[in-house]
Amino acid sequence: MTCSQAVMSLMLISPCSDGGGSSMDVAIAEALANPARLESDRLRDPLSRPDLVLAFFEISPGMTVLDLFSGGGYYAEIVSNLVGPEGTVIAQNNEAYLAYAAKELEPRFADNHLSNVTRLTVEANDLDLPPASVDAVIASLTWHDFYNADPEQGWPAIDEPLLTTKLCAALKPGGVLGVIDHVAAAGSDPHETAMKLHRIDPERIKADLADSCFIFEGEISVLRNPDDDLGIPMNDPAIKGKTDRVVYKFRRNE
Repeated sequence: MTCSQAVMSLMLISPCSDGGGSSMDVAIAEALANPARLESDRLRDPLSRPDLVLAFFEISPGMTVLDLFSGGGYYAEIVSNLVGPEGTVIAQNNEAYLAYAAKELEPRFADNHLSNVTRLTVEANDLDLPPASVDAVIASLTWHDFYNADPEQGWPAIDEPLLTTKLCAALKPGGVLGVIDHVAAAGSDPHETAMKLHRIDPERIKADLADSCFIFEGEISVLRNPDDDLGIPMNDPAIKGKTDRVVYKFRRNE
């Protein structure tokens, strides 16, 4: 597939204003147009807008990217295609996530076609990556899980300040932490909304990172949905795939 074919295949998702797009636009378009991608992922693309999200997070060929709590690997595969053979994706999950996403993970990693993806199974509190070894971290729909403690179901409590410290150490200076998450009502208790709704007040995310190495750099509104009443679980059929979601970018200080 040529660059122009890749861009044209995504015209309904993200048309290029100049008819060709920047080099990053083209690289993302080619990654999304990869014929090996699962059909279920392609159906998710218009709702998740990975074209705009990954451009905002500045993910590009050759990078080493940590996909934190990778789940079923939707972003891990796209980023694998995007960073290419010179890049690496670290798809981290814990045991609970592996069990939850088993049906999605099996076809995704069949035949080792994602050869530049390293699958890392480790609890968040035990994450230990070499210093300054990662160019970017993506935390997609998982920050709320830092407040979701359910040891009986295999989900131990996460020490969020410790994890933030670990991410600071692993990221190269100037690296990006990209956060996507389902929105909870302003001022809501993060433990309650995490356990019951799998959502989080966006201001909690900012507060968690306020005294760390990360500087809030901005957001895009592409996944915002003012029609979401924020009071039902993110997987309720009435709102699943269409929740109000924030897309935040934080920069590791120099």
